[in-house]
Amino acid sequence: MNSLPTADTPLYNHPLHKIEIWLREHQCERDTEEQHRWHLHRSRWSATLQLEETVLKVDYAYPPNQTKTLSFPYSLSRRDVEQAVFSFEPPEKAT
Repeated sequence: MNSLPTADTPLYNHPLHKIEIWLREHQCERDTEEQHRWHLHRSRWSATLQLEETVLKVDYAYPPNQTKTLSFPYSLSRRDVEQAVFSFEPPEKAT
């Protein structure tokens, strides 16, 4: 069964295979060489997600050659992490 724990469950209470299902549901692709690394491509940005020991680290890239790194502790609920990671909006260009 592929059902995930409730969205208010902290990530640390999700079995690893459930986190992997969750990432795939958000169109993330596992890195072929680094199993803890996942890639995500959106129209305005891309991200590399890394399942580290105590945090989910997200490296965003967006034009023009800008980057931003955020870390989310596994104690946050899946809903909170989902809203933060997958709703990323690059800053507007300075005029």
